[in-house]
Amino acid sequence: ETKADLIRLADEQQIPMGFWDPLNLAEADFWNQGNTATIGWLRHAEIKHGRVAMAGFVGYCLQSNGIVFPWALTGGPLSTEGSTMFSDIAAAGAPPDQWDALPTAAKLQFLGFIGLLEAVGETAQPHYTKGGKPGFYPSLKSASNVPHPVPFDLYDPFGLFKMDDATKERRLLMEVNNGRLAMIGIFS
Repeated sequence: ETKADLIRLADEQQIPMGFWDPLNLAEADFWNQGNTATIGWLRHAEIKHGRVAMAGFVGYCLQSNGIVFPWALTGGPLSTEGSTMFSDIAAAGAPPDQWDALPTAAKLQFLGFIGLLEAVGETAQPHYTKGGKPGFYPSLKSASNVPHPVPFDLYDPFGLFKMDDATKERRLLMEVNNGRLAMIGIFS
């Protein structure tokens, strides 16, 4: 993508202020790979972080309202005696306090899972800095660098949502706008 593509994208997204680049990043050259690689990296980062922010915003709202899984976090899912329950974590207070209340092993599992998702995402061919589609995430079912078989994909685990390319493009525009709003929401 080029700066002209970003201007066209802003028009398609019907952003009230139009194309806005106060830091002039659309003309930057990160890591001496060229301007198109920089734009690909920035677009991929925006889409990925928007997706994370959308999930994080919903999770924050659920956690803040005490909505938790009814089973144990540690000691087996059905045993409650001597176990840490999800409700125990929720009783710690706001979501940042709940993170602090998590056992270290749970935090490491979160970080390990995020690392695994990053490793799988970076295997997409062609890479988003080399002409690949920003925001594309390869199938987990066919990923070669996953330690064990995964029966489901992230977005459409049961294969229910078949879309043509025009619908995908329209929904990506909506996703980017919703992701931007979610990033603002989770920051606030």
